[in-house]
Amino acid sequence: MNTRSSRATERGFDSAHFRQALSQFATGVTVITTRLADGSFRGLTASSFNSVSLDPPLVLWSLGAGANSMPVFSGNSHYVINILSAGQQELALRFSRRTETDPFAGVDYELSRTGLPILKGVAAWFECHNRSRYPEGDHVIFVGEVEECAVQPQAGLLFHGGRFGTTAPG
Repeated sequence: MNTRSSRATERGFDSAHFRQALSQFATGVTVITTRLADGSFRGLTASSFNSVSLDPPLVLWSLGAGANSMPVFSGNSHYVINILSAGQQELALRFSRRTETDPFAGVDYELSRTGLPILKGVAAWFECHNRSRYPEGDHVIFVGEVEECAVQPQAGLLFHGGRFGTTAPG
């Protein structure tokens, strides 16, 4: 019996169907933050976060290859991944808007050891060295080596089926 499989020559689905299928996987919600050369901050909402390794401590996230923040995140040495808690839906929305002039205005944060914003009230945060990047399809996968992290156990913010939810019982 031949166990080698060949690749399909055509897909049996379109991008909209693929996106809908992906939306059935509940994800946590993060805001990735960094500092620009002029000292201002940049942040964006991402649900594409995952652990990679415990030793060394590695995590990953991805960003659309055409995102206007791509040069910032690919060029900076460090970034912070903020894991949003259940009550932080507004932060997720704020940092997902491309039209927001200063998403940090009125937001409580403290600075990491490298001067990057850590959002107050998050369930956890990871300060990462920008270890490597891998272009794949229409995104770039960022692998960060965690240099510092903290946790404040609480219900997390989820995204599923195009809507926010929570890990809180009820």
